Amino acid sequence: MFDEIQFDKINRLPKYVFAAVGDLKMAARRAGEDIIDFSMGNPDGPALEPVIEKLIETARNPHTHGYSASKGIIKLRTAMANWYMRKYDVVLDPETEVVATMGSKEGYVHLVQAITNPGDVAIVPDPTYPIHAYAFVFAGGSVEKMKLNFNEENFEVYEDKFFEDLQHALDTSNPRAKYLVVNFPHNPTTATVTPEFYEKLVAMAKKERFYIISDIAYADITFDGYKTPSILEVEGAKDVAVECYTMSKSYNMAGWRVGFIVGNPKLVGALQKFKSWIDYGMFTPIQVAATVALDKHGDLVDSLVIPKYLVRRDLMLDVFEKAGWKMSKPNASMFIWAKIPEQFRHLGSLEFTKLLLTKANIAVSPGIGFGEYGDEYVRIALIENENRIRQAARNLKKFFTDYSAEAKA
Repeated sequence: MFDEIQFDKINRLPKYVFAAVGDLKMAARRAGEDIIDFSMGNPDGPALEPVIEKLIETARNPHTHGYSASKGIIKLRTAMANWYMRKYDVVLDPETEVVATMGSKEGYVHLVQAITNPGDVAIVPDPTYPIHAYAFVFAGGSVEKMKLNFNEENFEVYEDKFFEDLQHALDTSNPRAKYLVVNFPHNPTTATVTPEFYEKLVAMAKKERFYIISDIAYADITFDGYKTPSILEVEGAKDVAVECYTMSKSYNMAGWRVGFIVGNPKLVGALQKFKSWIDYGMFTPIQVAATVALDKHGDLVDSLVIPKYLVRRDLMLDVFEKAGWKMSKPNASMFIWAKIPEQFRHLGSLEFTKLLLTKANIAVSPGIGFGEYGDEYVRIALIENENRIRQAARNLKKFFTDYSAEAKA
């Protein structure tokens, strides 16, 4: 009898593509293989030492172990507002325009839960970080996919094409789309935009009457003079937009789960109310330590964390090209969005990823896991040290040589 009971939300979700790669990876490790893992955007270093020390100090205070504020302690929300003022010259009210979340992913999903009515439509560029689309599925909404077009040499978004495609998606969605999700620097493609892009986007949102959810999880990780713009820099943006930020990447605090949703008071207020029903906030010592990180140690992000990714990016591009795989250079994020070598492109990204794992002991993320327009690519996370990157290049060169020999035989 119970077999007849169905869970409609779960049934709407596809099989998670990354699970197949994860299973192969675990099986290889159990068999004693040394897998060089570039598959997940999980920073490999610890949080900054002064931040760890503050966590320990605060945790020793017995008064910090009770329930906290669901929207975050006021000092942390103020620190986030101050971060926006320093970085973008944006004024935020910590009470009505900032909410602290248990990582930006939790914040994003719960925001979508709070603001989505059954049948609401969201436009999401493809490829995409999967939860950007499926949060709306969880919430009973629908998703209109839109191909993200960008220059494959420098990863700059073709902005005219973006707005042309967005207008088409708005005109053809039924019912008319209520939300648009943007994420720059983009995960997985690393694509970037200019401040002028957001000026056009805010104007369009006001004209066409939709809200914008902007995710800048990789805002701090930029190279070669590029600076990530914020949509909130645009005058009047708070009328139509919220932005998600996380301390996971740039502060090496992924496991700490500290994120923020800021901007439009109506949307932020909806999330604050939703969270008041479902959680009691992060562990207070984590919030205190995160406050110190934001207020006092951004210089360490610039001097320690970002240079590490820059060195790894340049090294990987160099040694992988020498091994036979030329990839374009991103100017932001902790990933390389690598087009599959031509001789393997017919396999598709999932089969190529499996082959790379079994024949070269290299784990990456298949592009198809991010959407249909990602299938000619794989995403490589810069989370292994330089020695491991060099070893991966040696494995790759041997794999390419063996594959070429087998093809000729």
